[in-house]
Amino acid sequence: MNRNINLNWLRTFEATARYLSFTAASKELGLTQTAVSIQIKSLETKLGQKLFIRGPKSLGLTDIGKAYLPAVRESLRNLSVSTDGLFSTEQGKTLVVRASVALIVWLAPKLGSFKQQHPDVSIKFITSIWPDGLDAEDVDIDIVLAASEPAGHLSQVLSEERLVPVCGTQLAGQINGPADLLNCPSVHILGYEDHWDHYLSPFQLHQDSRQAHFQVDTFVAAAELVANNLGCAVVLERFARGAIDSGRPLSIVGDPVAITQRHYLAVPASAGEGKLHSRAFRQWLADIFQATE
Repeated sequence: MNRNINLNWLRTFEATARYLSFTAASKELGLTQTAVSIQIKSLETKLGQKLFIRGPKSLGLTDIGKAYLPAVRESLRNLSVSTDGLFSTEQGKTLVVRASVALIVWLAPKLGSFKQQHPDVSIKFITSIWPDGLDAEDVDIDIVLAASEPAGHLSQVLSEERLVPVCGTQLAGQINGPADLLNCPSVHILGYEDHWDHYLSPFQLHQDSRQAHFQVDTFVAAAELVANNLGCAVVLERFARGAIDSGRPLSIVGDPVAITQRHYLAVPASAGEGKLHSRAFRQWLADIFQATE
């Protein structure tokens, strides 16, 4: 038999079963007591079973009503959780932030301070693998590493950046200067292959990226290879120090070299000032970058 139960009837059943009172349920649901009674009767008729025992001054659940109640509650709870999770952005409850995996990892130990200040704000992170991957996704904030200001966005500079070479702790003793890096197996990050040249060129050195021993698509993967003493990588200093602070067995084996790329905080121009908590997160983010300069 096709039941097709009216969802409002189920909500009314759950509230009435919780209070064991038509009057109390009607107040919670914003209905008249008569409307609550009618919905319960309609549900019982649809199911072909009595759900409540009605007395002159009392209301109780039947055995079938008691058995049905947990399933109804769980279904309503799941529906509520799914609705909040999928559509809370429409209600301004969720902040959608796009950033590289490396930056998300770097931010993770610091996010607790934002949540303490704004416990009601939910943050949804979307990872961006490639350096110029801005597109039309529904994103509130993009955190971008770029050589120039992202087009079509309201942006501000978060930081200047520097590169450093990193090795695993076992290999670090073999690196006494920039030239020694050329003798170390190299790890290149796709999309950032030029970081090796940026780092080596001030020392009049050059490494052919085609000779890379390993190629990965994120700093996180590069750090794992380096931590296992499989080679050296050239990475942003802030990410290297963040990994070391988190306990990864990495060593910085050279002086930092400045690059033209910066981290930008970019907001789609169409979003304008955006949500209130978007402004709060942007200010917090700017403060975090400033504190780590």
